[in-house]
Amino acid sequence: MNHLINTRDFSLEEIEQLYKRATEFLDEKPREILKNKTVITIFFENSTRTRSSFEIAAKRLGAMVVSLDVSRSSSSKGETLFDTAANLDAMGPDAIVVRHKSSGVPHILANYVNCPIVNGGDGAHAHPTQALLDLFTMRRHFGDVRGKKVAIVGDIKNSRVANSNIELLGRVGVEVILVGPPHFLPQTDLRVHHRIEEVIDEVDVIMSLRAQTERHANQIYASLKDYGTDFCITSKLMGNRDIIILHPGPVHRNVDVDDFMMKDPRSKILEQVKNGVAVRMAVLEKLIEH
Repeated sequence: MNHLINTRDFSLEEIEQLYKRATEFLDEKPREILKNKTVITIFFENSTRTRSSFEIAAKRLGAMVVSLDVSRSSSSKGETLFDTAANLDAMGPDAIVVRHKSSGVPHILANYVNCPIVNGGDGAHAHPTQALLDLFTMRRHFGDVRGKKVAIVGDIKNSRVANSNIELLGRVGVEVILVGPPHFLPQTDLRVHHRIEEVIDEVDVIMSLRAQTERHANQIYASLKDYGTDFCITSKLMGNRDIIILHPGPVHRNVDVDDFMMKDPRSKILEQVKNGVAVRMAVLEKLIEH
């Protein structure tokens, strides 16, 4: 059975097919491809965007969506993950979308259920559909992305979005450069810089990340404002350069990206949201129908 736990689960050939379907789904028309199918979303960690994006995607394909609010569910009363998995499986879903604050949970669940698992983000490990929609957005803009350079800016060490993008972009021939303060950067063989100014003249894409304050054991910056002074993507920084801005959301305005750049046509952040629904439709169709 196929699952989507990390970006490596799909070959480049499968991703090509996926993008072909996602392009068709951009028309936003309702379909009945997954009529009489049930998709369960179970989010052990807060998420507005990813969860609603998956739910809209499933509904647009004609599926029934059962959304479990885990903060109010039995797992908060001490039910184990395995019991949760067994109970979910007993409902006979056709796919389960899961998000969890601990890395590896979707992988564990995949061993205990009889339907495809889609990882909606696990710990600081992976967020495969985000990377797929990011690459899709880049391809819609550039066409061929081979040889392009992407600066991922911010709290990379704690970012599942960065992990998934580093894997996927590397596989399609995009050069990834990491930019952030030293304590936000992982051990890596990739190029690393501590200031955006050092790379701004050579990159094609800036992918800004949210400062993951909730994942920090110790407060590193006195305030988000201090961090923003060094790493915010501002119109002044961008000038008239031909660079597109991506962000997985939610955006800390004037910390990650300033108000002017949010409105700038070079910002593809809302386009990412639209593309995300289409890509997730393609993922659900692929996993459930094949």
